[in-house]
Amino acid sequence: MKAVATGFLLGATVVFFVAKYFEVVRGVPGADYVRAAAEAGMVGALADWFAVTALFRHPLRIPIPHTAIIPRKKDMIGDSLGDFVGENFLSESVVRDKLERIGVSESVGRWIAEQQNADRITTELVTAARALVTVLRDEDVQNVIETVAVRKLMEIPVGPPMGKALEGVLADGAHRRLVDLVCDRAYDWVADNQEMVLRVVHDRAPSWTPRFVDDLVADKLFAEIRGYAWAVKTDPEHPLRHAVDRYLAEFARDLQHDETTMERAEQVKRQVVEHPEVQHFIGRAWTVVKSMVLDAADDPSNELRLRGRDGLMAFGRRLGRDAELRAKLDGWLADAASYVVRHYRHQITTLITETVARWDAEETSRKIELQVGRDLQWIRINGTVVGALAGLVIHAVGELVIG
Repeated sequence: MKAVATGFLLGATVVFFVAKYFEVVRGVPGADYVRAAAEAGMVGALADWFAVTALFRHPLRIPIPHTAIIPRKKDMIGDSLGDFVGENFLSESVVRDKLERIGVSESVGRWIAEQQNADRITTELVTAARALVTVLRDEDVQNVIETVAVRKLMEIPVGPPMGKALEGVLADGAHRRLVDLVCDRAYDWVADNQEMVLRVVHDRAPSWTPRFVDDLVADKLFAEIRGYAWAVKTDPEHPLRHAVDRYLAEFARDLQHDETTMERAEQVKRQVVEHPEVQHFIGRAWTVVKSMVLDAADDPSNELRLRGRDGLMAFGRRLGRDAELRAKLDGWLADAASYVVRHYRHQITTLITETVARWDAEETSRKIELQVGRDLQWIRINGTVVGALAGLVIHAVGELVIG
């Protein structure tokens, strides 16, 4: 483009001299109009060449004031660019408005709901996990688990959180299924152990009572026990069930507020953690996790990998139909972005200004010129053409007015 623009200048110069020759030596009518147009085109081309060149370097290497603007103002340009980005792109209102219009959670939900995308995410996750578990030393991880995680568990009181969790379970009524299961198993056990009841009655009965009396007592006792177990099993409002609810509620309160109960819970926790089987499980925990990750990374049909993919797809479908969840996630994302912008905008803009400041002035000028130089050469070409037309008009008007 520089050669093309320079060619326009050289063409105007050649036309000027030819037209000047025909005007002065040959006296050809109209040659003065061509000469005036070419002369003005030369002036326009030279003026625009000076303007374009002055942006990037000193014209003809002469240190004319107010030239080589980009090399001299590089740091100022970087500061201005950083301020521009900070004010127009890194403001809370702009970020929030953009995130609201994009609808990030809805777009993400649609994307991860498709199987090929969920497979892609799962593959990337297991690949990253494999790289992580391969880099980590087994001894170091095991030491962290045994000395940090277990020690932290021993330091945290187990009673209050267990009591709080139990209160939540009781409030939701989720414990009733467990109570139903216990009642069912208790009834089944009673029904299957009539011989045990008979044996207990025979063993505890006085030696002087007749055998048939013991059998009658045992049968009656078994019938009462089985009937009571059946009533507890089939009646959701049975007094024994209410007694269990009251006991559990009281136990939940004691876990949070009764010192004796909390201390007993701590003793149980210590016994459980210090049990040889639990210690063996803790010792093998990292090996098991590492093996699971490596198996998932190597086998696309691994159950863990498939479950992760299915979980992602299910979450994506839920995002697609649950407007409340989308609004909540978008709100969290907007709050997080606003926090980053509010607290780290200066660091982000400083990254721009410091990066530009580290650039070499001449190299920066060259890069910018390569990006926009083609369009700037059109300024030179247009200057030649427009200058020629302007010169032609000016000459024609002058001849018309004076001549």
